[in-house]
Amino acid sequence: MRMAKNYYEILGLDKKASGDDVKKAFRKLAQKYHPDKAHGDEAKFKEITEAYSILADEKKRREYDSYGQTFAGGAGPAAGGASGNMGGFDFSNFQGFGNGGVEFDLSDLFGGMGDIFGGNGRGRTKRGRDISLDIEVSFKESILGAKRSVLITKVGQCDVCHGSGAKPNTELETCKTCNGAGRIHETRDSVLGEFTSVRSCPTCEGSGKVPKEKCTNCNGRGVIRKEEEIKITVPAGIDNGEMIRMTGLGEAVKSAASGDLYVKVHVKPHSVFRKEGANLIMNFPVKLTDALLGTTVTITTIDDKTLEVKIPVMSHTEETLRIRNKGVAYAEGGSGDLYIKLSATLPRKLSGKAKKAIEDLKSEGL
Repeated sequence: MRMAKNYYEILGLDKKASGDDVKKAFRKLAQKYHPDKAHGDEAKFKEITEAYSILADEKKRREYDSYGQTFAGGAGPAAGGASGNMGGFDFSNFQGFGNGGVEFDLSDLFGGMGDIFGGNGRGRTKRGRDISLDIEVSFKESILGAKRSVLITKVGQCDVCHGSGAKPNTELETCKTCNGAGRIHETRDSVLGEFTSVRSCPTCEGSGKVPKEKCTNCNGRGVIRKEEEIKITVPAGIDNGEMIRMTGLGEAVKSAASGDLYVKVHVKPHSVFRKEGANLIMNFPVKLTDALLGTTVTITTIDDKTLEVKIPVMSHTEETLRIRNKGVAYAEGGSGDLYIKLSATLPRKLSGKAKKAIEDLKSEGL
């Protein structure tokens, strides 16, 4: 005896779910498990489609809620509409496959998969594979900007034929597989019946042309795996873990755009400075006498310049000085500030003379 299916559970819903909830749940799961997807699951897709065909139809949903799943398999009041070997649910309810009442456009749902639904879908744009790499920069370079040159091995355009796949000084001819269209039509069976799909021609890879004589360097592919030097500009003010996208510097593919290169930047910490937004922060210890009397000190900024800073008499053991426009430069102009966090330090040992001086201060109530 076959175990009854819980259609609500299959779609991840409860019995109070609205019609829109049912449609959204099916759309999400169908996109994930459709057999034409790279990691599709035909059995799972069949199951969620069966559940949708029942729960999206008000009449069938009422009958299912009353009688359970048995009616869908031919033993209940809705059996008359079932056909084929799909577990008893009726695909005529889907828009474009009959005159049923469920309004759901599969060509809209799977538009990104090409013309598999009667030729109305939108073909996917072919492009090369995206790649990524990691680089490390110093804190100073992250603030001021830097340049890097790295060698990476990737699929790139052939330097001999410049991507055409043809031997230099030879011509291209019309592809006989697709007659120059760059696409081929295929008819195949699916869980939804027989469909016509359109895909890029495997012979010419969508260009409609093939070389009369193949390039000997890339064997006519137009691309070849090779070592390539990439020049990377690290923008000023970049944060640790941020990515730089370099359009078109990913892997190449014949007769289409190359993918992108993503560079993840790792910033080494600094012994003095740290970054908070567009501001730079540094800690600066101050001797007790300087805290009490005030002083002028020389500091070295992140760009290795010297700066004279006047420290006023401190009224607290910890205070902060703000130096304008000595922080991180904005891309649109201007800069953040430098904040110097002052902290008065106490001596670990006192000489007899120092003790006497402090006792004199104590006698004055200080």
